[in-house]
Amino acid sequence: MTLIKSISGIRGTIGGRTGDTLNPLDIVKFTTAFATFIKKGKAPLSSPEGDTIVPDKKTIDAPSEAVGGAGKIVVGRDGRLSGPMVRDVVCGTLIGMGYEVIDIGLATTPTTELAVTWHKADGGIIITASHNPTQWNALKLLNSEGEFLTAADGAEVLRIAEAEDFDYAPVERLGRVVKDDTMNERHIQSVLDLRLCDTEAIRKRKFRVCADTINSVGGIILPGLFQALGVDYEILNGDCTGQFAHNPEPLEKNLQGIMDKIRIGGFDLGIVVDPDVDRLAFICEDGKMFGEEYTLVSVADYVLASSVAGGLPACTVSNLSSTRALRDITEKYGGKYWAAAVGEVNVTTKMKEVGAVIGGEGNGGVIYPESHYGRDALVGIALFLSSLAQKGCTASQLRKTFPTYQIAKNRIDLTPKTDVDAILVKVKEMFAADPEATVNDIDGVKIDFPTKWVHLRKSNTEPIIRVYSEAQTMQEADELGKQLMQVVYDMQ
Repeated sequence: MTLIKSISGIRGTIGGRTGDTLNPLDIVKFTTAFATFIKKGKAPLSSPEGDTIVPDKKTIDAPSEAVGGAGKIVVGRDGRLSGPMVRDVVCGTLIGMGYEVIDIGLATTPTTELAVTWHKADGGIIITASHNPTQWNALKLLNSEGEFLTAADGAEVLRIAEAEDFDYAPVERLGRVVKDDTMNERHIQSVLDLRLCDTEAIRKRKFRVCADTINSVGGIILPGLFQALGVDYEILNGDCTGQFAHNPEPLEKNLQGIMDKIRIGGFDLGIVVDPDVDRLAFICEDGKMFGEEYTLVSVADYVLASSVAGGLPACTVSNLSSTRALRDITEKYGGKYWAAAVGEVNVTTKMKEVGAVIGGEGNGGVIYPESHYGRDALVGIALFLSSLAQKGCTASQLRKTFPTYQIAKNRIDLTPKTDVDAILVKVKEMFAADPEATVNDIDGVKIDFPTKWVHLRKSNTEPIIRVYSEAQTMQEADELGKQLMQVVYDMQ
């Protein structure tokens, strides 16, 4: 079974049997459930003249009530092969529910999140399976703030879907589709407008970068960002065909092509994004990885320095599976670090609670509240380049200024017989009497030691158990992870 329903959305492989994969019937079911959930009793807009309308300036930025009282849902998609099919099913279903659909076309996840607020929509659907391979796709669901649904709201959508408690609009109250192809440009401008985006310093530095956009939407939006920042650039895999040039997860093992090119090409920086451009990895000028975990660390260092200089608080948040380096640099600035359960909505919820100036996830996800509460690679790129430009250093020199940890990221494929709950109980029991171990079970089980940690949890996005471990050497980190992996193997 490859249909996964979780806090990260509804995700599965395309094709196959209903209920086992993400196929048209299931897409209709979950889209209807979401539309039912956000429906607020507004009269849908009928469209007797056709189902596709190009908006004028008054439509954009107008509240839902300005268009015949209809509710609005924004829809954007990455470049996956199945994207057009899924979009057509989603949009058709929303029309059948009586909603006005703002179709922003090929767009990044953060672009779609921002578009929800700019259109004052009631919600949004992002059609992307993020870092998953080509055969996967997903529906990521957004509230009216352009943020992912909470666990409770997500559970209610799933309940509605299972109950099939649906009520479609009559013919005279069907919805319509409004096309809007301006959101990428507006997203770029919003990045340029950020207080800490030092465009002048970046232009003076005359950076030369190479970016791998995996043949998805990054190839559409990143050239515009680089041009606006005055950056000389070359794009690898820049055609938005959905034929991913390599495994789309931005990990070192998948990035040898761009690493080799940076090594011999005279670039200042390599930039890698995933298919929906919410994850970000850097490659130093010598062709070596900056470190996926250190994307957030480096940007946070830049933001924290500015916050402290301005007399502002210096709180940060990342998830339990992220490097300790963020905690270390936060404390260096006299700030407070907080950990959240894995999942973007968990991180953003904690950020709001503690007033964090920046946060994110160790997978290369940067969340900067001054822009919006969502992982945004464009924001990460602009702030990272601003930091490099102001400090007058290279990427490798910047990397040496941060605490050094090594993190091992292992995984175990689930089988029908795998009892994840029993495994987690067993792991907790193993370390309960260890005086040096601190056990955290808010998301799987994380065991913290004075100089290392290991975290075991069921993935929200794939049928696997993730086992992440961190220490001062890769050997020590890997050995700690393998210790817990053996517990899983013994119980399967």
